[in-house]
Amino acid sequence: MATQAPAAATPDAKVQLIYPPNVQANSTVNTVKFITASLAGAVAGILGLQHIKGFALFGASTLLTAFCLFAINCRGSPARYVPGGLPALVNPGKDNAFTFVLVWTLFYGIVHVYD
Repeated sequence: MATQAPAAATPDAKVQLIYPPNVQANSTVNTVKFITASLAGAVAGILGLQHIKGFALFGASTLLTAFCLFAINCRGSPARYVPGGLPALVNPGKDNAFTFVLVWTLFYGIVHVYD
């Protein structure tokens, strides 16, 4: 007697589990996190922050963004909206961290070139 695999185990059924509005909303979350990292880098560069003070600003902006996404977009239950839940919201990701450093050094160099 052969048993059949559950419906979600077949490749076609797994693709059907992807709900396009949720995929679009998750890409919006990534965009918000990217823009926040860029703005925080610009602020750190313009203010002339160096070393730990600049990274503290990045950490604070990441936490503030995660809190806003948690409270407003996810309505207090991030596991329902974002794969990975709260840790995925708080994790800045290496792309955003590198963007922060790039924009930070760019604006620092532009504003403080003759200091």
